[in-house]
Amino acid sequence: MQKLPRKLVLGSTSPFRKTLLERFRLAFITDSPDIDETPLQGESPEEYVKRLSLEKAKVVAMRHPDALIIASDQCSILSGTIRGKPGNHENAVQQLTESSGQRVSFLTGLCLYDSSDNSYQLDLVPFHVDFRELSHKEIESYLKAEEPYFCAGSFKSEGLGVTLFKRLQGDDPTSLIGLPLIRLSEMLREKEILLP
Repeated sequence: MQKLPRKLVLGSTSPFRKTLLERFRLAFITDSPDIDETPLQGESPEEYVKRLSLEKAKVVAMRHPDALIIASDQCSILSGTIRGKPGNHENAVQQLTESSGQRVSFLTGLCLYDSSDNSYQLDLVPFHVDFRELSHKEIESYLKAEEPYFCAGSFKSEGLGVTLFKRLQGDDPTSLIGLPLIRLSEMLREKEILLP
């Protein structure tokens, strides 16, 4: 792990985001933002994930002065409608049934917040998934195997979820898991955090 001149905080308790950030070999800690994630009236999906990313970063920044805070949020969109994490088996069956044979877009908001001066970089990284036609039996089998009830879209693309897809389209496959590392590395370089 590379020692940094400033504390680096991942504003998330997601084990998937933590594993992704570990790829950078930087020392960091995690802290839960714990905010209300209800969409605002009339808010677009793009505005929604960017707002939540910034809000998460600001909440965590209050507890970590003079630190760099990384926060992100993700939603899936089908036919223009925001879909969050399913939360349970029944909702996950419904999400995957609706996704069958469809293109689902994933929007990931990303924020790097500097709590020393309250400046931040904020961006949105899209990714698109074309699902295969899925039978009810395939959906039930997949959900039993991975239980992705707290994952946007009801799947884990880093695991068996990839078998549900026909095609992936986007600039950064890590954005699909919830933390766009390509864009994050650019943000960190702007703060003079050099990556190997």
